[in-house]
Amino acid sequence: MKAKNNGSIRKVLTYIRPHMGWFVLSLLFAAMGVAMSLYIPILIGDAIDLIPDIGAVLFDQVFAVLLRIGVCIAIGAAAQWLMNVCNNRIAYRVVQSIRNEAFEKLQKLPIGYMDSHRTGETVSKIITDVEQFADGLLLGFSQFFTGILTIVGTLGFMLSLNVKITLVVVLVTPLSLFVAAFIAKSTHNMFVEQSKTRAEQTAFIDEIISNQKTVKAFNHEDEACEEFAEVNERLRKCSLMATFFSSLTNPSTRFINSIVYTGVALVGALTCLGEGEAALTVGGLSCFLSYANQYTKPFNEISGVVTELQNALACASRVFELIDEPAQTPDKPDALVISDCNEGIQFSDVSFSYAPEQRLIEHLNLDIHKGQRIAIVGPTGCGKTTLINLLMRFYDVCDGGIAIDGTDIRDITRNSLRSSFGMVLQDTWLRSGTIRENITFGKPDATDEEIIAAAKLSHAHSFIKRLPQGYDTVIGEGGGMLSQGQKQLLCITRVMLCLPPLLILDEATSSIDTRTEMRIQSAFSEMMKGRTSFIVAHRLSTIKEADVILVMKDGNIIEQGSHEELLKQGGFYHTLYYSQFEH
Repeated sequence: MKAKNNGSIRKVLTYIRPHMGWFVLSLLFAAMGVAMSLYIPILIGDAIDLIPDIGAVLFDQVFAVLLRIGVCIAIGAAAQWLMNVCNNRIAYRVVQSIRNEAFEKLQKLPIGYMDSHRTGETVSKIITDVEQFADGLLLGFSQFFTGILTIVGTLGFMLSLNVKITLVVVLVTPLSLFVAAFIAKSTHNMFVEQSKTRAEQTAFIDEIISNQKTVKAFNHEDEACEEFAEVNERLRKCSLMATFFSSLTNPSTRFINSIVYTGVALVGALTCLGEGEAALTVGGLSCFLSYANQYTKPFNEISGVVTELQNALACASRVFELIDEPAQTPDKPDALVISDCNEGIQFSDVSFSYAPEQRLIEHLNLDIHKGQRIAIVGPTGCGKTTLINLLMRFYDVCDGGIAIDGTDIRDITRNSLRSSFGMVLQDTWLRSGTIRENITFGKPDATDEEIIAAAKLSHAHSFIKRLPQGYDTVIGEGGGMLSQGQKQLLCITRVMLCLPPLLILDEATSSIDTRTEMRIQSAFSEMMKGRTSFIVAHRLSTIKEADVILVMKDGNIIEQGSHEELLKQGGFYHTLYYSQFEH
């Protein structure tokens, strides 16, 4: 755990390094503020010594001292404000850099990471954990360095006043640091557990909100509340434990600091009663007591900061875990950029599995010619979508290879490979924004004429016109109040606007009524002319016109041919096809 903390601290320092100018300014303003706060007790002591007896007050000199105290307070307050300005700038720029890097890493992570981690937990790392880290970082900047400077400064001033009393302070005060270190070490694991449980809660809330219709449809509200209450209770317990133990730091260190103050007052009073050069004046004792209080106060603050930093580092380590996740295999330095598919696509002895112990596709060979319409059918879990994932390089094959025009897709840049495919999936995805922004997602520079032409081709133009602001209508996350069919029409329009050389239609019309589907199928037919197309379908009536139908089962292609050829064979496709028309 200690090594993990040290690693997190080193990484934090690398983010702070670009802002060293602001850091130095912060230290200068901190030093200025500390200097003013340390000079004020001397002035107060001088003012007290200017009141030697009843009726013997040197008012002119006291007022002069009070004026200097007022100037020192003003300068100290200004320095404190400027220091906080510098600290805020550093902290939030560091947080900005960490969030940017974390989000950029998300774009570079393989799809496998997203499939194996809950969305809400990842969101919690980037939002909540970074926010918690920012709070700890600000507290550290605001109190840690000021506290160190105050300790060094007061120690110097106290030594110049009286060495004997200073030794009393120095010998007793470190006890508060030992107490704080012991408590901080004990609470770190509690803060880690708190952070993990908070992320689990965020992930659960995200799942329930995203699937609220399903929850209500299955009357799962009570069970959802019970599950949430269980997670919430665990979060309450670990948060309470972490807060309780961390809150022990302040009273413990204050108790020790009170002992120090009492010792200083006792020894100082006895010194005042003495005679000779070593004796203290009342003003000197007042000054020393102020310094003793100022000397012990930073120990209390630093111990509190150390405890908060345990929470900050626990949160930071979770974010750094995300940032340090292995990225997807980068493109080769000499990777090719493609813009078309002139010959075809070849699967050569392809084997793939999501988990090593569970094989899915084994020794798959397939030769697809340019312009062919390839339909992929088969029972759920047979590997249809996996085949598409491999084509798009969302996953890389375990053995064998996939080639476009004779070039292995691993030798092609991912950007150009994916730009060559147009995908319409069964699961629609629309972002919060206007209809226009959603349609032009893959072609931001499209003209209004191109957008409308694509919408007419997909039969989306008619319903878009009826919306309050037409193409400028703003829809919410996931499509807002649009029907599932309308959402899918927009996704189809998005692809029709780009018209890449390769098409993937994965249950592209599953949410559209039969009449509209017939019209879109004709639009698809026009769009697929001259383009190599892959059609994944459960409704076999939609793929009769395919040039080749691949029948998959358990990751293997067991039958291959046209619709008529496969029906004549009387095999698995024949059984699958006619089972959809049985009553």
